Amino acid sequence: MATFRELGVSDSLVDALEERGITDAFAIQEQSIPDALAGKDVCGKAKTGSGKTLAFGLPILQLMEQAEPRRPRALALVPTRELATQVRDELAPLGKSRDLRIEAIYGGSSMPAQIDALESGVDFVVATPGRMIDLLQQKEVSVADVDHVIVDEADRMADMGFLPQVEWILRQVEGDHQTLLFSATLDGAVDALVRRYQTDPVTHEVESPTTTVDQMQHRFLAVHQMDKAKVVQSISDSSHRTLAFVRTKRAADRLAETLNKEGCKSAAIHGDLRQTSRERALKDFSNGKLGLLVATDVAARGIHVDDVDVVIHFDPPEDHKTYLHRSGRTARAGQDGLVITLVLWDQELEVRRLQKRLGLDIPIVEMFSNDDRLTDLASWDPLADAS
Repeated sequence: MATFRELGVSDSLVDALEERGITDAFAIQEQSIPDALAGKDVCGKAKTGSGKTLAFGLPILQLMEQAEPRRPRALALVPTRELATQVRDELAPLGKSRDLRIEAIYGGSSMPAQIDALESGVDFVVATPGRMIDLLQQKEVSVADVDHVIVDEADRMADMGFLPQVEWILRQVEGDHQTLLFSATLDGAVDALVRRYQTDPVTHEVESPTTTVDQMQHRFLAVHQMDKAKVVQSISDSSHRTLAFVRTKRAADRLAETLNKEGCKSAAIHGDLRQTSRERALKDFSNGKLGLLVATDVAARGIHVDDVDVVIHFDPPEDHKTYLHRSGRTARAGQDGLVITLVLWDQELEVRRLQKRLGLDIPIVEMFSNDDRLTDLASWDPLADAS
């Protein structure tokens, strides 16, 4: 594993990384950064959680120049508002070391405030396609000076129907420029994007196997309806960062409210919340101020947080794919994770079917919220208890 200094990253950026305890590069960073620093177009195949943000952010911050008002020099296109703010938050401290300003531009937030920010001078814009198009059409921002373009999570852009918007923006960037593209898959519409908008790209692929049950520890707990939230609290109290999944927005609000009344600091995240509320919850969860986040499956697409200790299926998932997608939040960046499914008496049959589909043969063990085993479920062996 190479250090960032060995990859050619500048001293100022390396120092800023070391202040955050980051010294060694992940695989996609080790592969991509030298080519990106050489000014080449890079096409990276890597999944969320593999370190893509630094893979494109470090070389761009090192190469780019400061911008004139409303004329950024670097533009990153991302699929969601949450990802825009997370990319900004990860790169902004690094940009500061080179006196570069990074701003997130996205819908659902004040356009006048974003226009004011652009007017005061933004060097690196991280934007969702819709809001970027709005600002371009209103001539509040220009891409005439853009030297570096990043398309992040291109496959998700395709899934969400954003590629026509992405292509419209890319066509506006007419001068010589470097284009970096990252995606979990490089086929179909994404491959067409690469062929149209990149010039002799160097392709790097990090083998990221699909999340499997072997990467996690699994616990299935039979609980009682009136005690269910307290079981979540007991688990969360012994964990650093817990993510609980529910099936509906109303259930998310209800569980978060119940837990807060019990003194368990938590927040819900779902599509009906105001963007500022979602951002605040994600930020507090990321920086450790909030120990538990309650999410619906749809809202969870915007959650990119490493070091989630525990995933709780408060409501059992509808199928095995959802189980793996949810559970994979705690098996990121090479880390193992603990996954707990809470099972009511009338859900046992569907959960046993789910286990069979996943290839798991684990007993469903009854527990109440005052059970000492809840404080360390990772060390507890359900097979030993069942024997």
